[in-house]
Amino acid sequence: MLTQAAAAREDHACPVEAISAAYLGFAGGDAGIALRCAIADALSDLMEAERRTRERSRLISRGYIRALPGAVGEPAS
Repeated sequence: MLTQAAAAREDHACPVEAISAAYLGFAGGDAGIALRCAIADALSDLMEAERRTRERSRLISRGYIRALPGAVGEPAS
């Protein structure tokens, strides 16, 4: 059973090793620089995701307000 679990884990391996190897290669083998680059990229991605979420929230809010019955330009029921 344990060998099956290990084989399944290898088949669907987490990309952590590939990502860490890519950052280490980019940093010329310097683990400190690789870590800093990975953190900077993660923070950049997080900020971009938050920006997109805020943008979607604004679009949804504006669309909801425009569609309210009795809003300016629409006849009230």
